[in-house]
Amino acid sequence: MSPASKDGSDQPVRPRVEGERELEILDATVQILAEVGYDLLTMDAVATRAKASKATLYRRWNGKPALVLDAILSQKERHDLPDTGSLRGDLLALTCGMGGLTDGTQVAILGSLITAVSRDREFADIFHRDFIGPKAEQNRQVFVRAQERGEIPRDLDLDVLVPALPAIILHRLFLLGDPPTEELITRVIDQVILPAVHHRGTPTPEPEGTR
Repeated sequence: MSPASKDGSDQPVRPRVEGERELEILDATVQILAEVGYDLLTMDAVATRAKASKATLYRRWNGKPALVLDAILSQKERHDLPDTGSLRGDLLALTCGMGGLTDGTQVAILGSLITAVSRDREFADIFHRDFIGPKAEQNRQVFVRAQERGEIPRDLDLDVLVPALPAIILHRLFLLGDPPTEELITRVIDQVILPAVHHRGTPTPEPEGTR
C-alpha cells in the first residue's frame, strides 16, 4: 500500500531521491560528462545509465544545469584552507592538493565544461556562483592572510593577482597542451606570483587625455 500524503489525502507520496540512490545518479552524470561533455549529456542518458526514470531525476533536479553542478560538487571533498605560515606554502598546498590543478579528474571535468560556460547562460550563472565563486574566494583568502601576516603589501591589486596562477596553468593546459604538474606550478609561483607580490615598481602612467 502506498503511503498517504502529508495532508491526509490518498495521493501517494513520491519518495525523495537521496542517499545512495542520489550518489548513483550523480556518479552516472559524472561518467557521461567525462565521456561526451556537457553539450551531449542529456537527462535521458543519465536516467538510463543510473537505471532510473527521468521523472525520478526531475523530482530532485529541475534540469541539466542543476544536476551537472551537483554532480561535479559531489566529486570534490571539502578541505580546510591550508595554513603553512607562508604564501608560497599555502599556494602549493591549495593548488597541488586534492581538487587542485594537479587532480586529473577535476581538471578533465573542468575541461568538459568550458564550452558549456560560454554557450549555456543558465549553467554559466550557476557554475560561476556555486563552483568557481567559492574556489576563487578560497584563493583570495590565501593572499589576504599573507597581507595580515605582513608578508606581502596591503595595497596589492588582488583582483589581478588572485586569478593569475590558475589562469597561467589552465592556459598552458587547454591552449598549449602542457599538463599541470607540481613542478610547473612551483615554477609559476616562484618565477611569476612571488616576484609580482613583492614588486614595488612605479604605477603605469595614464594615457594623455584621460585625466
